Amino acid sequence: MAEKILVTGGTGYIGSHTTVELIEKNFETVIIDNLCNSSTEALKGITEITGTEPAFENFDLCDYEKLLDCLRKHKNIKAIIHFAALKAVGESVEKPLEYYKNNLVSLLNLLMAMREFHIPALVFSSSCTVYGEPDKLPVTEESPIKSASSPYGNTKQISEEIIHDTISAVPGIRAICLRYFNPIGAHKSSLIGELPLGTPMNLIPYITQTVAGIREELRIFGNDYDTPDGTGIRDYIDVGDLARAHVKAISRLLEDRNKKPVEIFNLGTGKGLSVLDIVKTFEKATGMQVRYKFYPRRPGDISRVYADTSLANKELQWKADTPLEETLLSAWKWEKRIRNLS
Repeated sequence: MAEKILVTGGTGYIGSHTTVELIEKNFETVIIDNLCNSSTEALKGITEITGTEPAFENFDLCDYEKLLDCLRKHKNIKAIIHFAALKAVGESVEKPLEYYKNNLVSLLNLLMAMREFHIPALVFSSSCTVYGEPDKLPVTEESPIKSASSPYGNTKQISEEIIHDTISAVPGIRAICLRYFNPIGAHKSSLIGELPLGTPMNLIPYITQTVAGIREELRIFGNDYDTPDGTGIRDYIDVGDLARAHVKAISRLLEDRNKKPVEIFNLGTGKGLSVLDIVKTFEKATGMQVRYKFYPRRPGDISRVYADTSLANKELQWKADTPLEETLLSAWKWEKRIRNLS
């Protein structure tokens, strides 16, 4: 009998790709999503790719009673992957209360429900933002946790602390926190991908929407950072590689009970690339020209960060190895499909 995994935020960008990977590895999936930054089109894509329609519940995780009703309905959940969170750094500076309420209350509700229903395993979607502006690169899991540069980053720091404290006090629950860097790309089928509602907050959909004619130009925020070309440097990881890491983490939690109660892994490529590096590689991969213009830095952004991924490579037996050009081409193919471009 397939083990049942609850995926919160499962119609979102990373959640939908991870749900595909789970189904293809013979897990049964239940998705919770309030569709605040996604749509049910992702469910159609998941079903078309896998031949299996995941169970779907549409509600807000901040509603504890609805979460309890969901867990009574979908019995024998073996593990939870928690993606459901607001995630835009700049927006979190403008709307801190919304970010603290959504990101923290949803986690608190999940952990209380895990205790009540004796659900033993949690994979938490954390972020490299917990490292703030690092003193030394690449960052390892032992790098200092700096003061967060945004409310979003702070919610991830606080969430990790809540998970540690809860698991110290509640026997029988284990967790893996996956600190990932910058997910990009789309599924090779072009049936699921990144589709933000409104103006994109992430680089790649902004690029693809600009090339598709939806945006007049790519806005590059900051060209005066202390980097070789003045633009910010990040670690860009293919979303499919990232999704596979979540399945590895779930398997580790369910199969090996002798590991530490809480484990933390960086997920990235181990290589830092600037915004202009990405623009140039996108143009090379697709043959399309990207119009761009420089704007002032956004609040909360840092100059550079990229990962040391050796711990995840060793312990999870996982590596991000999709070529960057292939990833960027997949993002453009996805954009063309959803916009009906030839």
